[in-house]
Amino acid sequence: MRKPVIAGNWKMHTTASEAGLMALELKRLLAHVEGCEIVVSPPFTNLDEVHRHLKGSNLKLAGQNLYWRSTGAFTGEISGPMLKSVGCEYVLVGHSERRQHFGDTDATVNLRMKAALEHDLTPIFCFGETLQERNDSRTWEVLTRQVVQGLMGVPESIIPRIILAYEPVWAIGTGQTATTEQAQEAHAFLRELMSESYPRFVAQSCRILYGGSVKADNVDALMALPDVDGVLVGGASLDAASFARIVQYEPC
Repeated sequence: MRKPVIAGNWKMHTTASEAGLMALELKRLLAHVEGCEIVVSPPFTNLDEVHRHLKGSNLKLAGQNLYWRSTGAFTGEISGPMLKSVGCEYVLVGHSERRQHFGDTDATVNLRMKAALEHDLTPIFCFGETLQERNDSRTWEVLTRQVVQGLMGVPESIIPRIILAYEPVWAIGTGQTATTEQAQEAHAFLRELMSESYPRFVAQSCRILYGGSVKADNVDALMALPDVDGVLVGGASLDAASFARIVQYEPC
């Protein structure tokens, strides 16, 4: 049985004080929730504040990115040990905004993936096709390349620790969500892709999240799909009540 994961990516929003208040409200609203992993990913500057408020709760903390070196003259970067020191247990790797705006490639995503695992952080490994790639019927080619290259050199025994996150780029922040048929088709493809590289029991144990304009009014249908094991939420995670409703989804 794959334990669902509901993760909220706050992106470049909230000051430290705003993030602290959000953490306190989520802690109150979700104190009784069991049966799923709840993860929030504030900006780097707010991690310590959020960790302080969430300590002892059922909510976990994720960094939004990490560099593949532990220390050094890399101004502006954040390392795995730094994330661990402020209470992170998870980290986003390969988000489309990092690929689009900051030059991340499949090769650098692979380096970040290995760095996360080396420092005992659970990677939430993001990938997905653009609208042009989907229109050109290249979705399966793109997903295969991103997943295979992103996981290259990762030992089979570690694969079940990694959380996969399918995020069609054309649905991120656009208000346009993949239909349930499109989401299930992509997730089933990804699970089959994993079974081609690893034993079937490994592929079956992998958790695959859907991300892309997830909201309170579409999460129930998404979470009812057989190969969707959770969601990675963007804008809707910035409202405590909205995110709490998403966490407390009711599969159709």
